[in-house]
Amino acid sequence: MDLSDVSEELALIEGQINDIFRALSNGFQKLEKIKDPNRRSRQLEELTDKMRECKRLIKEFERALKEEESQNTHNTNRMLNETKQSMIKELNSFVALKKQHASENKRIDLFDGPGGGDVFAEENVQLASSMTNEQLIDSGHRMMDETDQAIERSKQVVEDTINVGAETAAALKAQTEQMSRIVNELDSIHFSMKRASQLVKELGRQVATDRCIMAMLFLIVIGVVAIIIVKLVNPNNKDIADIPGLPPPASRKLL
Repeated sequence: MDLSDVSEELALIEGQINDIFRALSNGFQKLEKIKDPNRRSRQLEELTDKMRECKRLIKEFERALKEEESQNTHNTNRMLNETKQSMIKELNSFVALKKQHASENKRIDLFDGPGGGDVFAEENVQLASSMTNEQLIDSGHRMMDETDQAIERSKQVVEDTINVGAETAAALKAQTEQMSRIVNELDSIHFSMKRASQLVKELGRQVATDRCIMAMLFLIVIGVVAIIIVKLVNPNNKDIADIPGLPPPASRKLL
């Protein structure tokens, strides 16, 4: 391509892409000579990073091409589009080569999409500038379907979140009521313990009073018993009055 017909930005990007293609070519030649599986895996990872960078540059090339499309001639735009498609095909060839080596090395191909196709497979990465109206419409319909599905999933997530929030609120309310009942029960227990303490004090005072009365009665009984004993031992002792219930002394019996 005649670089004099394109801008410096496009020429710079194309030069960077060509440098990466040369590095990829040399890297795959070097990979064929490596026997150690670990070294082969590291080499494949490095080549994969270079292919990702190349893919980014091709998209940058397309962006710059669209910006300058109105300024270029028809032939220049056609030549630039052909250059872009050529770069995509060359990158796809390196991707296929990388898949082959990855399969031989029994490594999972992380660079491929979930469907296992090429990174720049025609149905997945066909650029908008090269699509027909029908393809653009189909692509738009797919994007709308995916958007609708994403919205439905978002609605489901919101609904689940609301349900979880309601359940959490109900649980918190039940726990609050339970805590309130526990506080009321603790107040009742505290009052009962206070009342019991008062009763214990009153009972202690009553027991102390009963003991004093019993002690006085015991002293009275001891006194009476002592008087009885002395009277029986010395019946002539006039200092001791007659005790009710005992017979009088013999000298005082009626004639």
